[in-house]
Amino acid sequence: MSQVQVDSTRTGQLRVIIADDILATRHSTSLMLNLLPETELVGTATNGAEAIQLVQKLRPELLIMDVNMPKMDGISALMEIRQLCPEVKCLLISSERDEVVLSKAKKAGAFHFLVKPFTSEELVEVITRVIQSRESRKLRPVTGQLRDRRDVHLRQLAATYAKSHRTDDEALAVFEELAENPYCDEYWLKSLAMIYVIRMKWSKLKELAARLEEQP
Repeated sequence: MSQVQVDSTRTGQLRVIIADDILATRHSTSLMLNLLPETELVGTATNGAEAIQLVQKLRPELLIMDVNMPKMDGISALMEIRQLCPEVKCLLISSERDEVVLSKAKKAGAFHFLVKPFTSEELVEVITRVIQSRESRKLRPVTGQLRDRRDVHLRQLAATYAKSHRTDDEALAVFEELAENPYCDEYWLKSLAMIYVIRMKWSKLKELAARLEEQP
């Protein structure tokens, strides 16, 4: 396997968890990560339930997770992780490119999707995007620190409201305030879009849809 480089300014290793029931996949992916000094493998899981526990305990920045696993599949696990730890990016992987599965992965909030076996170059591309996302947040001015603290509180409220499927005025206000942040996570934007659909706010939905389409 050739040495590959991530195009980023290194300010700290990217913490990664691998979740796959196939030992060979966990091994090959960990070997790829070992070639990248920008990454640190902090844990591995063999099913979705284990992945959820590890994410809560270790708080990685990237979760590489297989779709088809015993006990709990990757998409079901991702949906729960997005509520518990929405800041974690998830790369879903699968042995086949099924359009139905791909659609479910996007709706669940996957950061990216790769078909196994994937190359080190494909993995590097995803990792580079995650690092760039992290660095763009660090470059925000100091004056935004108070807003960051407010965002933490808003995300906690939003996670609660999303889990209980609230669409009332209070929930709407929370999601709209989160959406004001240009770095708002796609999961919250999609949650806001669902509220707009339920409340039939079509003009706002159109604006939000255009914003989502512009995201990489």
